[in-house]
Amino acid sequence: MREVTIAGFVLCGALIVLLVVRSRRDPLRSARLGSLLDVVMTDRAARITILLFWWWLGWHFLAVPPAP
Repeated sequence: MREVTIAGFVLCGALIVLLVVRSRRDPLRSARLGSLLDVVMTDRAARITILLFWWWLGWHFLAVPPAP
């Protein structure tokens, strides 16, 4: 099950990279990542949600479990 979760996050990362590459090739068709983040970060609820998401991601993938 852990492999499925990690694969899902890898897929999301790959899609983000694809979006960045596509926005640089054809800027009229999709927004640049910086412009998109500027719009999203104006909302306080979105900022808190993104902060909590990064906290959750770090807690689950970067925290080392205690030794037995």
